[in-house]
Amino acid sequence: MLTASQATDHAHRIVERARAAGADAADAVFVADGSTAVQVRDGALEDVGRSESSELGLRLFVGTRSASVATSDLSDDALDTLVDRAVAMARLAPEDPWAGLAPVERLLKGTAPDLDLDDGGDPAPDALKARALAVEGAARSVAGVTKSDGASASASRIVIGLATSHGFAGGYTLSSYGQSASLLAGPTGAMERDYAAHSARHQSLLEAPEATGRLVGERTAARVGSGRIAGGAMPVVFDRRLSGGLLGALLGAIAGPAIARRTSFLLDAMGKRVFPAGVTIVDDPHRPRGLRSRPFDGEGLPVSPTEIVRDGMLETWLLDSASARQLGLEPTGHATRGVGSAPGIGATNLYMAAGHVPRDTLIGEIDRGVLVIETIGHGINGVTGDYSMGAAGFLIENGEVTRPVSEFTIAGNLRDMFAALTPANDLEFRGSINAPTLRIDGMTVASA
Repeated sequence: MLTASQATDHAHRIVERARAAGADAADAVFVADGSTAVQVRDGALEDVGRSESSELGLRLFVGTRSASVATSDLSDDALDTLVDRAVAMARLAPEDPWAGLAPVERLLKGTAPDLDLDDGGDPAPDALKARALAVEGAARSVAGVTKSDGASASASRIVIGLATSHGFAGGYTLSSYGQSASLLAGPTGAMERDYAAHSARHQSLLEAPEATGRLVGERTAARVGSGRIAGGAMPVVFDRRLSGGLLGALLGAIAGPAIARRTSFLLDAMGKRVFPAGVTIVDDPHRPRGLRSRPFDGEGLPVSPTEIVRDGMLETWLLDSASARQLGLEPTGHATRGVGSAPGIGATNLYMAAGHVPRDTLIGEIDRGVLVIETIGHGINGVTGDYSMGAAGFLIENGEVTRPVSEFTIAGNLRDMFAALTPANDLEFRGSINAPTLRIDGMTVASA
């Protein structure tokens, strides 16, 4: 695989071509990756695959008009054609007074932080097969499991280079490892399905395959015999395997483009209490070996840990350069960059800090409610905050988690939900967005 320096050189060279072809400004990103994945089922190898790719993306400006293009053909002739086409496209594009590169004075200067995101490993397919078989073997050994729906193990490495025409050039490499399994449990015609997965930047941080296997086995077996639930207004407890989804909804509502377009249900919430006192939400791009850690953002700006919510108060929007200009603010280092598109907005390692209440206490105070372990659908209105999802989980009765339930919906309004939530003290850093178990009182539950 190429080095970070070589990836950056690829990006820098096409930026120079763009300037020579008549662009007033340009930036480019180069991404190359190689990955191996192994799938097993019922103790036998089902599939093994290897993929490698390299792609170069260019964004250029002619005045305030811009165009974005991408290619996987890195030959000189192809790049010349790409640049000429992009310049022609930009000259025909509409003017955008907010478009442009990041402010030059805000670019990352000096050496980027070393976040230890690449262990340099490249495990052989046999090693991945052994890991996948170990996951599946542990999963199938759990009492009540009927059938395996497959297990997998994967490894990949990625190199990223970014360059701009006004002085930034940088790159970094990433390694990634994962394992997962899906199972079925229960009698024919009434089977339940569940899954578990774990991923890490370093192979040494990947949990034992047996732990992932046992987790999916226990999750699946616990869902056997799922029934219906009588609807009504009641407390809903979001298991931490999906509570981070509520933070994802928050991100969409505080992204600069949504605020600039005035299409966010939190449009008037800056500096106001959105969550209960004591709730803190942090985005930390500098976490060593973090799943979404990065040394700079998609426009070459430095990044740093940010308290998005402090003591329940909303402290910041997430801004790229374009939305910052439109709002008369400064970019926050949250630009993301796709190879074939202009920068967007995204968080890195986002989490809600743990609360002070044990999970058992949070549930033990509920006379009748529901513990949600799965949501289905995309029922979030980012303009109004209305929330409605299909769900599955467990009934809570007299402070105890009792029987599995499914085919119901949970509904509310995110603004009300945020204000009413209580976080447990069981935060676990397992993904790129993490939150503890969350209890929200007064949600509407309806049987489907």
